[in-house]
Amino acid sequence: MNAEMAKQAAEKDGFIAALDQSGGSTPKALRLYGVEESAYSNDEEMFGLIHDMRARIIKSPAFTGEKVIGAILFERTMDGDIDGTPTAEYLWNECGVVPFLKIDKGLADEENGVQVMKPNPDLDKLLEKAVSKGIFGTKMRSNINSANAGGIAAVVEQQFEVGKQILAAGLMPIIEPEVNINAPDKAEAEDILLAEITKQLDALPEGTQVMLKLTLPETPNHYKPLVDHPAVMRVVALSGGYSREDSNAKLAQNTGVIASFSRALTEGLSAQQSDEEFNSMLAETIDAICEASKAG
Repeated sequence: MNAEMAKQAAEKDGFIAALDQSGGSTPKALRLYGVEESAYSNDEEMFGLIHDMRARIIKSPAFTGEKVIGAILFERTMDGDIDGTPTAEYLWNECGVVPFLKIDKGLADEENGVQVMKPNPDLDKLLEKAVSKGIFGTKMRSNINSANAGGIAAVVEQQFEVGKQILAAGLMPIIEPEVNINAPDKAEAEDILLAEITKQLDALPEGTQVMLKLTLPETPNHYKPLVDHPAVMRVVALSGGYSREDSNAKLAQNTGVIASFSRALTEGLSAQQSDEEFNSMLAETIDAICEASKAG
């Protein structure tokens, strides 16, 4: 594991940009960016357009390691390049931003109020490729829709099981058991989640660390025990469908938690903006998210 990247991921002020929209969420991300489905006729063209959007963000003057400490990439983005340089290499060498990779294959059907991750039989090959491309860590998402104790335990157990596989490959796992912001019993689900994550962290070998990506909680500082846990390198928060304004306000109430926003990061950006307008909007957004990440 790259020691310089690890130090930045663990200690630096700022936040992690989530640029990892995948197949199902890409059309929506493009629509919000001002690109309608009529602009492409197949997946290759669609992914080409989302890569152009991500490249425009990464090349923007404000997108540097000063405030954006890391960025999570979709596999196709990692496999692509920016101005002829492989994306992960460009991020670290040109921007000073630590590269992460989304590695899950989507969600299984809901059972016991949750969606675990689909099977990922080729994960070892993907992790090997990620290491070869200079990736520092990974991210994988599960979904919790209700406060079902058995379901939440299954989500967390699977996340940590795969997390150990990622650690064995020399990468830092970001474990993401998302709680749906519209869950009717969200606060209760978060109580169960805190207990299950703590149990898994306590069972890790001494000296082992993971990162956690969690939904902004109903109770401020609910996850502070995880921020302080020796087995946690960093706790980051997802925006989960909250607006950027609401996400930043909630984030600022949680000490030691930093942002890892996707939609809240790209909110207000448009393919139709001039470079000056685009760069100005992104700089304002980065400043606001960075300040919220330092607050609390």
